Amino acid sequence: MTTKILIVRSSSLGDLVHMLPAISDIAKHVPNAQIDWVAEEAFAEIPSWHPSVHDVIKVAHRRWRKTWWSAPTRQERAALKRKLHSTQYDIVLDMQALMKSAWIVRQAKGVKHGLDWKSAREPLASLFYDVRHTVAFWQPAVTRQRMLAAATFNYQYEGEPDFGLQTFTHGVAIQDYAVIMPSASREDKLWPEADWHAVFRELNAAGLGLKLLAGNEKEAERAKALVSDFPDAEILPRMSLTDVARVIAPARIMIGLDSGLTHLSAALGRPTIGIYSASTPVRTPLVGAAFTASLGDRGIPPTREMVLSKLKQALAS
Repeated sequence: MTTKILIVRSSSLGDLVHMLPAISDIAKHVPNAQIDWVAEEAFAEIPSWHPSVHDVIKVAHRRWRKTWWSAPTRQERAALKRKLHSTQYDIVLDMQALMKSAWIVRQAKGVKHGLDWKSAREPLASLFYDVRHTVAFWQPAVTRQRMLAAATFNYQYEGEPDFGLQTFTHGVAIQDYAVIMPSASREDKLWPEADWHAVFRELNAAGLGLKLLAGNEKEAERAKALVSDFPDAEILPRMSLTDVARVIAPARIMIGLDSGLTHLSAALGRPTIGIYSASTPVRTPLVGAAFTASLGDRGIPPTREMVLSKLKQALAS
């Protein structure tokens, strides 16, 4: 008999990447699981990558909240409600524990599971679940999600996390370039230009080309300024997440700010160095099968020497 499961975790990019091992665990431990996943439209490619995800249901909170009561938005919300009502799920699991995810859970048909009052990021969300689980807050996000899934489906997970991204990595030859993510939506996440230049020189000395990611025009201008003295560096155009994954998968190494794409690199099994200055790696460290280093902390960016030391270790690995 098929066990129909609805996973609710809509955003953000890095958070969805951290979810993937829990999906692998569920597929392994729950016989005949049929897993649907509700995700923000901008990140809906990520659930679709996992071979055990049956259907990706898109939401558009980020777009809808700007025009919540407009006729087109009301029509889209009504269509989402009809979609959620069209399937009787055995389990509806909120893995986000926010009021916006609880709003989705309310509309789905099935026994509703989520975090309890003390475990949820927004405790009020816990009031909308039929079954509540306790999962310690201050631990890596990948571990936290695996624990919540295991508690919901009553199994013990084991082994290293499997992100289910073999489609991108199987048989892919590693190439002599480094992927760089030097930009972020917040100024307090940025790292000094002179320190980036030292990293670029080290990478060039190791025979690696530079490919810089940029998500918008402002980030592209920043990247262009950063590599003005590195004429062989390539600034990649804005592209789909799937295409970004295809660029990262063959890279020799990735170095980036604490961003979803940096976490994706680690999940793809590439040596990855993350630079943290506005968030703590206690909750969201880089996790992956290859060398990873999560450097810095909230208000304490890593020094140039720290990053260069880990870079040499990563290249040696």
